[in-house]
Amino acid sequence: MEEELPRPTTPPILDKMGVAELRAYVAQLQAEIARAEAMIQSKQSVRSAADSLFKKQ
Repeated sequence: MEEELPRPTTPPILDKMGVAELRAYVAQLQAEIARAEAMIQSKQSVRSAADSLFKKQ
């Protein structure tokens, strides 16, 4: 079964945001990037373990 990806949302209009709001927005984006990078690392580890398990000797 395929994972359903979240639908993209419309990005906020940056011109209408203040400095504090922009910094908060950047922090949210950085947190999401970190979460995605952690998931990539996890999937690579699982893949590496599976590859070594089924590696022909």
